[in-house]
Amino acid sequence: MPAPVPAAVPAAVPAPRAVTSRMPGLVLTDHHFTVPLDHASSDAASPDSEQISVYAREVVSPKREHDDLPWLLFLQGGPGGKSPRPTGRTDWLQRALDDYRVLLLDQRGTGRSTPASRQTLARRGGPNEQAAYLRHFRADAIVADAEHIRRRLLGPEGRWTLLGQSYGGFCALTYLSQAPEALSHVFVTGGLAPLSGTADDVYRATYARVLDRNRRYYERYPDDVERAGAVARHLRAHDVRLPSGDVLTVPRFRQLGMAFGMSDGFERVHYLLEEAFADSSQLSDSFLVGVEESVSFATNPLYAVLHEAAYCQGGASRWSAERMRGPEFDEVGDGPLLFTGEMIYPWMFDVDSSLRPLRDAAHILAEVDDWPALYDAERLRSNTVPVAAAVYDDDMYVERTFSTQTARTVRDTRTWVTNEYDHDGLRVASPDVLGRLIDMARGER
Repeated sequence: MPAPVPAAVPAAVPAPRAVTSRMPGLVLTDHHFTVPLDHASSDAASPDSEQISVYAREVVSPKREHDDLPWLLFLQGGPGGKSPRPTGRTDWLQRALDDYRVLLLDQRGTGRSTPASRQTLARRGGPNEQAAYLRHFRADAIVADAEHIRRRLLGPEGRWTLLGQSYGGFCALTYLSQAPEALSHVFVTGGLAPLSGTADDVYRATYARVLDRNRRYYERYPDDVERAGAVARHLRAHDVRLPSGDVLTVPRFRQLGMAFGMSDGFERVHYLLEEAFADSSQLSDSFLVGVEESVSFATNPLYAVLHEAAYCQGGASRWSAERMRGPEFDEVGDGPLLFTGEMIYPWMFDVDSSLRPLRDAAHILAEVDDWPALYDAERLRSNTVPVAAAVYDDDMYVERTFSTQTARTVRDTRTWVTNEYDHDGLRVASPDVLGRLIDMARGER
């Protein structure tokens, strides 16, 4: 018999009705889909199996609202990132809406999809039940959701194009491995994942990138050596609290370096440090608010919980970023304070109140050693779907050498390797980046 839905989990509610709204340059339509929590379960199609809701926002140009347009599915970065919230025909949408009807997917657990957070996961039971639930939120499940949605919107034979940004590119590679027959083209920006590398391989490479970004940061803003050092000395000597009440420690202050891989990351940190102190004895409110906005995982807890698991195929991560961290990143050193990158550390689940309730589940997930494969290298070698990928030469988050290795493996892939943009090139250089990839996929470049 199929396992019953746990009593603590509320029954699925009817999907909200579709709502269409308009703003200058855009027509937006809500879509809600009910999907199995576990697509791989033998009883996934049974009405007794647990279901969750996945939300997606359709976006089309008003002048093409009634045209029979091809669909483009946007896969957001993450893990744990909800889709962009359009405010107009801006960024990459400028180019996409010339040719496509766009679907912005709130990947399971995020945004308006059934949420996965400290508030909702508390209803699952204890840490073991929470960890078991969270195992269903990786790229393979996201792709299975997308396939369910494609069949609903386009029909069984319909095909669509993917645009995967960062982790969305990882999902696109999983899609090419699992259901390439559903795809017309694939565009990837900063997201050609290593197909077989472990989390240890990834962090070994990206720590070197983070060290280089610290060097470049202090070359641009040499006075920040003293500013950052002064903040660190103050934090070691005082009990400093963020607006949420969470303690601000030196390691948490160093998390600001997560921004260094973005085009404006250096400036975001620099301007915070410029106004760090209210006077000689206390840090300013504006600084503390800015730090909390930058380091809290309240809006994307899945990023912290599943970040290392996103690289796992078989073996356990066992807190890879913590194990791979070199002595250069020790809290007390002789040189300038070094900021860290996107690495997730176990202590974060002690100091961040939005993560603390998930601490034990996160430790369980770090020891999982039977993660299923996300990529099918043999299938990718025989791929026939045109793939065009922007690979950023000094990408701090997705190592360029791994990306180019993947591009050589995935047949029919064309890459544009550039140091003109950082990881957020799709956003800051739009519509140029997407336009170039579209031309590449069509053989026009």
